[in-house]
Amino acid sequence: MKLQGKKIAILIAPRGTEEPEFAQPKAAVEQAGGTVTVVSLETGEAETFNNDLDPGAKFNVDKAIGDVSADQFDALVIPGGCVGADKLRGSDQVVAFVRDFFAAKKPVAAICHAPWTLIEADQVRGRTLTSFPTLQTDIENAGGTWVDQEVVVDQGLVTSRNPDDLPAFCAKLVEEFCEGKHDAQAENA
Repeated sequence: MKLQGKKIAILIAPRGTEEPEFAQPKAAVEQAGGTVTVVSLETGEAETFNNDLDPGAKFNVDKAIGDVSADQFDALVIPGGCVGADKLRGSDQVVAFVRDFFAAKKPVAAICHAPWTLIEADQVRGRTLTSFPTLQTDIENAGGTWVDQEVVVDQGLVTSRNPDDLPAFCAKLVEEFCEGKHDAQAENA
């Protein structure tokens, strides 16, 4: 129970979050003893997708983004999915929520298209990370260094490329969440 007593927020878009990139990190945190709060733009149900096209499962949303703050949590998971990630990065409240985790030096894990939200929050400058390959130019234009690796950790920020990387991503995010705050995490906040 490595994460016993830790409160972890996980974002989900109302529609379009990649199902395994949401469900597997959530399960990994829960299996490690952490308490997960599912956060979206509104409460109710969120519908996931598989491969951005095929409908996935529906998940209950615990809290709307307007009803939470980063100080309520120890860490944040941002799943991908092209449509879902685009929806999340379009929300000023989500972007501010993400930025607040970095300002508080709390670990953040983002997979696939989720780094779009990090870019909107201006949190990739000076960092090395990975993502779905089509985000490479976006990350580099935002001042980050993009690498093609299964999982990358940079001062409390854990990133991976796609659902194939989920075993390594989940293991590393649990490890980083156990470590807690990272002093260098707030450099860009």
